[in-house]
Amino acid sequence: MSVQSNSAISPLAQALSEYIAGTVDRPLPPAVVEKTRHHMLDTLAAIISGSRLKAGKLAAGYVARFASTPEATVIGTALVVPAEFAALANGMAGHADETDDSHLGGRFHPGCGIVPAALAVAELKDCGGSAFLRAVALGYDIGARLNMSLGYSAPNNRPGHSTHSLGTAFGAAAASAALLGFDAQRVRHVLSYAAQQASGVPYWHRDHEHVEKAFDFGGMGARNGVAGALMVASGCSGVDDPFTGRNHFFTAFGETPKPDMLTHELGSRFEIMAASIKKWCVGSPIQSVLDATTTLVAEHHIRPDDVKAMRITMPDDRMHIVDNGAMPDVCVQHLATLAVIDGTVTFAATHDHARMDDKAVRAVRNRITLIPSPELTVARPARQAIVEIDLMSGKSVRHHAKAVRGTPDNPMTTQEIEDKARDLVAPITGTERAGKLVDVVRSMETMRSVHELRALLQA
Repeated sequence: MSVQSNSAISPLAQALSEYIAGTVDRPLPPAVVEKTRHHMLDTLAAIISGSRLKAGKLAAGYVARFASTPEATVIGTALVVPAEFAALANGMAGHADETDDSHLGGRFHPGCGIVPAALAVAELKDCGGSAFLRAVALGYDIGARLNMSLGYSAPNNRPGHSTHSLGTAFGAAAASAALLGFDAQRVRHVLSYAAQQASGVPYWHRDHEHVEKAFDFGGMGARNGVAGALMVASGCSGVDDPFTGRNHFFTAFGETPKPDMLTHELGSRFEIMAASIKKWCVGSPIQSVLDATTTLVAEHHIRPDDVKAMRITMPDDRMHIVDNGAMPDVCVQHLATLAVIDGTVTFAATHDHARMDDKAVRAVRNRITLIPSPELTVARPARQAIVEIDLMSGKSVRHHAKAVRGTPDNPMTTQEIEDKARDLVAPITGTERAGKLVDVVRSMETMRSVHELRALLQA
């Protein structure tokens, strides 16, 4: 039983919890269904590829000791573990590198936390594909709105809290509560447990191995969201309204809070439509740089020896995240160099640490100058970049990448998204199974049980 009466519940908490409670039975518009399928496939591919990277391997090793309670799949392995631990491992694998999706307005990577949480609970409850898909779309709605409601003024977040952790925690909690079939009161209790477990300090860019960062962005929120929901499912009660009253969520985490954002246009504006899928498996601020560099290389047939000097102009509020990064997938100078040398940037290349010290790569990289731009910081669409190359011939070429490929302003096609997924998955599961995964996700809403996915996701 709750310690509060219904009269203590704010209209906001009531509306939010009722919306979450009705998720599984609420049809989505066809365009939202298609976009959700895209992000589910992209995230599953990120988890499978990430299962072979350091963060994914370590996370799977950690949860292996819980295999005596088989509830949900640890993707890329033969393990089946308790749902919250599967969510943890899959969340970390989903952000084991920079392959997963992002949401610019919400300032987080939704897929790597929300999809693993929803899948774990859907496996536990033997839900169908339609319920799984609707819960994922809900998670994006709640996670993004939660972050936007905090009123943080800068993309580097408030000094004390990281939106990359907060959004996934609440998105995962909402998706889990919806799949468990909770009524509005139990949904509010789950949200209260999410608030109590909310964490994340924005020093993740200092992680040079992408392991703790994978926990911060994906694993922690996925695990906490599922764990809180399963505690409520087991009978644990909670505070009925974590968003109002004395000492509530916004007094602890808000900067200039806008609580009404939590329910604003909920049900008519779907945040998954504002999420981006990466064309390049690299840090988000580098996407436009690679768009511009590969365009110049292709149009002008530029070879490494042609480059006399190269200038990259980027938004000044995010440049520090990727300026001479220690990891290849978040080092803008290194990746721009690979684009010049290879003509493209592959998943394998973004994880080839040895090439960072290669003499030929260093020779081109040393010709690159990074230029911060406050004008590009406020430019729309966001995350623009300008690349200028001075050629040995005396000619200079320039490209301004404005709408990053894969963003809502310049979306990837279904074929591009499916091709990306096949490229990531096939080296691990084989071409046939990779193709079957694409086919199954393409018709996700007709799947009778998410257990049909298990054979395609396990090692």
